[in-house]
Amino acid sequence: MKPGPARVLAALRRAGGRTCSGASLSSEQGVSRAQVWKDVESLRAQGYTIEATPSDGYRLAAVPDLLLPEEIDAGLETRWLARDLRWLETTDSTNRVALDLARAGAAHGTTVVAEAQTAGRGRLGRSFFSPPRKNYYGSSVLRPRLLTAEAPPWILASAVAVAEAVEQTVGDSGAVEIKWPNDVLLGGLKTSGILMELSAEATHVVFLVLGIGVNLNVDRRDFPEEFRATATSLSSHCGRKIDRIAFAQRLYNALERTLDTCAERGFEALRPRFEARFRMRGRPLTVVELDGARQSGVAEGVAADGALLLRRDDGSLVRVVAGDVTIAKENP
Repeated sequence: MKPGPARVLAALRRAGGRTCSGASLSSEQGVSRAQVWKDVESLRAQGYTIEATPSDGYRLAAVPDLLLPEEIDAGLETRWLARDLRWLETTDSTNRVALDLARAGAAHGTTVVAEAQTAGRGRLGRSFFSPPRKNYYGSSVLRPRLLTAEAPPWILASAVAVAEAVEQTVGDSGAVEIKWPNDVLLGGLKTSGILMELSAEATHVVFLVLGIGVNLNVDRRDFPEEFRATATSLSSHCGRKIDRIAFAQRLYNALERTLDTCAERGFEALRPRFEARFRMRGRPLTVVELDGARQSGVAEGVAADGALLLRRDDGSLVRVVAGDVTIAKENP
């Protein structure tokens, strides 16, 4: 947003729903009344509802349902995450854009958010359904001081933050769970996915790109057929429209706190919060690892480094660092 409209928007926000006269805005901004009118028209073109009367002036009546930096920043409590927020109406993939920014030197916490993706990506090459102006799609550049071997738990830490943001939004903590390593489920159905990509030199991480997609307001009937039986949205679960701006603020606030904890104290400090939402314990699983190997057993929990612990039929304990999990159907 250009400086002029941004300053007018800030002044209208400070008024708290009261009317600001054109004269006061003109004096405060040090511009002509005509320029104030142009700035107001620019804001209206972006979707802001600004009421005007000749005698009283301007009043901010409503903001657009868009994940605009100015809207998110108004309720953001972070120190470094999403303070540099790049908004896109549409893109192929926010992770692709964030990777380009990271390679160009973007700072720790730089975040890309889009209203729609044409080629949203999930783990293991899967697609992520990304209809316009319904959900949250964002990717952040992270530059932690890590060995490459220390990076995998960061995706589990991110799942904790997403789960907590979902809980706060729907007010139903009992319905939220994490499917190792990175899916957040609501009522047993997938509502979020997380994708982490990294660049490394020798044994050290140069940067991570953390992509998060959360189904907020898409109707379950609108999912592609292959997802309808397994996916849901926050609005479908709780029966009301989700404020996407408030959700993004909640997510960034939770994510910064969680990643700071992971950087300072390791995943072990977050493991209790992960395991409180890890309801796979005691259930029979099959995991296809990245090399194609299959491991089957009963989930026993998560190790301090984030590895999934499986107890096989012969009693041995197996560690799985990465893979695709299938939960066996329980007998009726």
